Amino acid sequence: MSLFVLGINHQTAPVSLRERVAFSSETVPAALATLRALPQVSEVALLSTCNRTELYAVADDDGRALADWLATHPQDMGDLHAYLYRHRDADAVRHLFRVATGLDSLVLGEPQILGQVKDAWATARNAGSLGSQLDRLFQQAFSTAKRARTDTRIGANPVSVASAAVRLAQESFARLEDSTVLLIGAGETIELAARHLVQAKAKRLLIANRTLSHAQDLASRHGGVALPLSELDRHLGEADIVLSATASREPILHRPQVAAALATRKHRPMLLLDLAVPRDIAADVADLKDTFLYTVDDLERAIEDNRRSRREAATEAEAIVDLQVARFVETMAASTRTAPLKRLRAHGEAARAEVLAKAKQQLDAGQDPAEVLNFLAHTLTNRLLHAPTIALREAALSGNAELARAADKLFPEPPGEASDAASESDSGREA
Repeated sequence: MSLFVLGINHQTAPVSLRERVAFSSETVPAALATLRALPQVSEVALLSTCNRTELYAVADDDGRALADWLATHPQDMGDLHAYLYRHRDADAVRHLFRVATGLDSLVLGEPQILGQVKDAWATARNAGSLGSQLDRLFQQAFSTAKRARTDTRIGANPVSVASAAVRLAQESFARLEDSTVLLIGAGETIELAARHLVQAKAKRLLIANRTLSHAQDLASRHGGVALPLSELDRHLGEADIVLSATASREPILHRPQVAAALATRKHRPMLLLDLAVPRDIAADVADLKDTFLYTVDDLERAIEDNRRSRREAATEAEAIVDLQVARFVETMAASTRTAPLKRLRAHGEAARAEVLAKAKQQLDAGQDPAEVLNFLAHTLTNRLLHAPTIALREAALSGNAELARAADKLFPEPPGEASDAASESDSGREA
């Protein structure tokens, strides 16, 4: 069994492909159950965010079964293999540590990814698909991320995708102080966006969500107006800026809806920021005159300044990651080396318990204690020596010198017996 990670992210696949292989939080447990049922897989966790979908697993087939599974879930995508990256053992460890630290994020050092990694770990643990090896790996990833953020400035002035979207709106559109902003959704990304919009003094916030109470809760904290999603069309024309981030599997906004809203606005421009994967806004909306549609992939340019400012800190964080990877791999190797010793001790303890129980039964039945002791010593000796005796006999017949040398180290000949054997040999030659 080896440790594997494979998946796609913002560096290897466009959003049009990433959205097809994205998993919602509700579908992850069932996916884990299916993966764990694969005969090649003993442990597995699934991380799915707007920028990546990744499988972390302990498996024994070079990850082929995992890749084939991912290419057909949640829908058949025969072209996915060309976009997948695969890492094994130490490289897989390094990948997770970099992801948890924010070194592999679209926004370098962004803080939300660590929480998402923790959620993936907790979901796998609750689903029963997380074994001891992956559990140790994730725990060490959390520790590495914490140390990197404590010892470097990788987390200084944290920037999220939401804040990058608000900055893009400030730099490329009308003044926020004069703009009505419609937020669609009520999750963490929308919460962050609302916070940044309030700080930027946006004129008015409208918050639409399928569950009205969630929108009302968010609106009460940030001074916005809550709307049920069913009233979206009615208020869409009021929005100068639309920012959407839901967990919907299908688009929320389609071209006819936006076209109707533009007509009510008398074709005053509208900025639409789609931060969801799968996308909330249909791609052909971008073809409408007076609309400016951006997806998470378009934010690359907007966050380049942030990336430059953090590169020095990222170099320091990479050094911490490398050190922690080396320590984790060393620990795993040591665990592998001690596994035979653990099995030997377990075998000895089991034999002792079984033979001792039989000896007690004989004593309780009134048998002679001397005979019982003889039975105990003889039987336990045979049980302990049976397997190594057979292995050494087979090694002698097959010429396995390596096992014979190992046996010599484990069972060295007592010095007295060696000298006695030499004396007997010398006496024989003199005679």
